[in-house]
Amino acid sequence: QVQLVESGGGLVQPGGSLRLSCAASALTFSAYVINWYRQAPGKERELVAGISRVGESTNYADSVKDRFTISRDNAKNTVYLQMNSLKPEDTAVYLCNAHRTSWARTYDYWGQGTQVTVSS
Repeated sequence: QVQLVESGGGLVQPGGSLRLSCAASALTFSAYVINWYRQAPGKERELVAGISRVGESTNYADSVKDRFTISRDNAKNTVYLQMNSLKPEDTAVYLCNAHRTSWARTYDYWGQGTQVTVSS
């Protein structure tokens, strides 16, 4: 059974940093694009960052560009999201998504999420 487990969330002051991890099991990790989404109360789920299967390409939401960095270690089946210069508006549940398309079929797996709270 495929599992994605996020960790690293918590409470941090504005301007601080956190590093989130997403550990995957029971899937061919390097076959999947990995995305980080976030969802704040009362708001739609937002794509924060994505990384290609071997990590040569990344993309970011404008709101986090130059502050967040996504990376992956396929040997460890893990993706990271380094978050710097955090702002109160970054407060949300952060979710990891593994995405793959094969033969016109789409595969999507989600973790349970980790809470990030930015507050003084």
